[in-house]
Amino acid sequence: MSPSFRIRPARTSDVGAIRALVAPLADERVLVAKETVAYYEGLQEFRIAEDPNGTVLGCGALHVMWEDLAEVRTLATAESAKGRGVGTALVERLLADAADLGVRRVFCLTFEVEFFRKRGFEVMKDQSPVDPEVYSQLLRSHDEGVAEFLDLARVKPNTLGNTRMIRIL
Repeated sequence: MSPSFRIRPARTSDVGAIRALVAPLADERVLVAKETVAYYEGLQEFRIAEDPNGTVLGCGALHVMWEDLAEVRTLATAESAKGRGVGTALVERLLADAADLGVRRVFCLTFEVEFFRKRGFEVMKDQSPVDPEVYSQLLRSHDEGVAEFLDLARVKPNTLGNTRMIRIL
């Protein structure tokens, strides 16, 4: 049986659907809301799950942070598509994208620990996954996701209660 959806690169016309998927999760403080311009700027990082009619069922992005480190971010599935394997398919595609780029470590900041554990991610230990020199370089980034990863105080209100998880490819 073929899947009832496909995974494809995001297009500019998908930004509205991405925002619609993220909005209820941002209201629940599960995901961080972004300005529309940020979705356009990062569009090439996104993958879309869509049904045969072109309805967007889910989205997810892979953000490269360093030579061997990337983040799965903005993973969201439409309520009507839950339980159909959309999230799993998106994560698998993002991990394949990471491998294609030469990234060997992929992390996420999540409230869905069991979901990611079933996909090979492990809760990160207290030590930093980057050495001090890389850490100092990452501090120069203006990206909020990098700030979350570094556990900077300015993003604490948005990240309280989530778990850092990592998968080695």
